[in-house]
Amino acid sequence: MTVNDRNEFDQPVGFPLLHWRAPESPARIPMQGRFCQLEPLNPQQHGFALYQSNQRDPDDRAWTYLPYGPFSDDTMYMEWLEQQAAAHDPLFFAIVDGSGQAVGLASYLRIDAAMGVIEVGHLKFSSALQRTPAATEAMYLMMQNVFNQGYRRYEWKCDALNLPSRRAAERLGFRFEGIFRQARIVKGRNRDTAWFSITDAEWPVLQAGFQRWLAPENFDEHGRQRHGLAELRHGCLDS
Repeated sequence: MTVNDRNEFDQPVGFPLLHWRAPESPARIPMQGRFCQLEPLNPQQHGFALYQSNQRDPDDRAWTYLPYGPFSDDTMYMEWLEQQAAAHDPLFFAIVDGSGQAVGLASYLRIDAAMGVIEVGHLKFSSALQRTPAATEAMYLMMQNVFNQGYRRYEWKCDALNLPSRRAAERLGFRFEGIFRQARIVKGRNRDTAWFSITDAEWPVLQAGFQRWLAPENFDEHGRQRHGLAELRHGCLDS
C-alpha cells in the first residue's frame, strides 16, 4: 500500500517523485523473445501473413469488441494496415512467431510520456497465436520495454462485456480498477469500459513471475506448461 505524506496543512499528499524523469515515447524497434518477436508494423512485410492468419480463424468473434473489422477482403485490410503503420499513437507491432510468420497485432496507445503512463491495446491475436507461449511472451516483452524506459503506469482497457479480455488482463497481473460506464460507442453499441493497470512498484514481482513461466524448464517435451503464471508469480511474492 502506498504511504502518503502530509503537507503543512496536515492534508494527505502523494509521495514525492524526487528522482523520476519522464521517459521517451517508445521507439519503433523490434523486441526479441524466445517464442516470438515483436516487429514494427510493416504492411508490405507483414500484411499478407496477417490477413491469411485471420482468414484461418474459425469465425469472426475476435473482431467483436474491436472498433474496426472484420475486413471483407485483403485490399481493405491492407489499406487499414497502411493507416496504422503511419501513426505514432497508436504505435503498432506485428507479433511474429517462431516460424517467422506474423500471427497477431498489438500496440501502445494513449502514450503520455510526461506522466509516465501508457496503454496496451488493439490486440488482435489470430487463432494460431491465442493461448500459446508466444502470446504471453509478447505481452511480457511490451511490458518490460516500457518499464525499462521508466514508465510508471501500464494500462489495459477493454469492453466490460469482453470476459476473455478481462480474464487475460488479470492472468497477466493487471489489477482491476473499475468500470467507466457509457464510455464509448463502438459499432453503434454502448461500451462500458473496464480499466486495469500495473504500476512500476508492482513490476519486479510480475517480471520475475514471467521469467519463471517462460523458462525452458517450465515446459514439457510437448510444449505444455508445468506451472501456471499466477502460481509462479505467487511464488515470487513468497520468496
